[in-house]
Amino acid sequence: MPDLSLTVLALLCLAALLAGWIDAVVGGGGLLLLPALLLGAPHVPAAQCLGTNKAVAIVGTTGAAVTYVRRAPVRVGLAVRIGLAALAGSMGGAFFAAGLSSEVLRPVILVVLLGVAAFVLLRPSFGTGPAPEGPVRRARIVAAVVLVGGGIGFYDGLFGPGTGTFLVLALTAVLHLDLVTASATAKVVNVCTNAGALAMFAHQGNVLWRLAALMAVFNLVGGMLGARMALRKGAGFVRGVLLVVVFSLVAKLAFDQWA
Repeated sequence: MPDLSLTVLALLCLAALLAGWIDAVVGGGGLLLLPALLLGAPHVPAAQCLGTNKAVAIVGTTGAAVTYVRRAPVRVGLAVRIGLAALAGSMGGAFFAAGLSSEVLRPVILVVLLGVAAFVLLRPSFGTGPAPEGPVRRARIVAAVVLVGGGIGFYDGLFGPGTGTFLVLALTAVLHLDLVTASATAKVVNVCTNAGALAMFAHQGNVLWRLAALMAVFNLVGGMLGARMALRKGAGFVRGVLLVVVFSLVAKLAFDQWA
């Protein structure tokens, strides 16, 4: 573990708690957790911050996924299929992460996020209807596995911020899920993307395990609390948090790009 003061450790644990809550509701916990690690441990290489972030996040995401599966109508089989594609994609993204500058991706992600925000604002009914019953069309399953699983999984391993949010939006759009069910399904998929990226970072020796274990306890608590609140308050609450996270992510990326 790096030599950090008790104050910094306490702030990192608080960030892990809040990130777990945000991630469970609508994704995007990395928006808070990764910058906290980069700022709190400035002498630690960025790759180790990324790897430690994954080690923390997978614990909270797993806790949230278990909470959702117990209480929400998650199609676990479909989520696992998407998740396996996401795992492979995230391992590929993590493999290429060391050789790609984040400055290349930031402008693209900014444009995509602004488009997402405009779409959600202009379509207030998006994700508020009930999830469809009965079998899902094969074409939608293939699109979900390839585009949502493989594509967003690759992005998660390569860059990361906003992965959970992109998963929620993509699952809502492709499979016509309501936002609560999409959040629940996204948690199962996100466990796989985190596992794939974490395996690659661990293989490269880029995980601070003792720091990650401490922060993971708080991330787990936040994740379980966030999942329960999303289930209790419904799609309208998730939509509000979604917009806050999207605009926060836009502001963060814009600051990184031009500040």
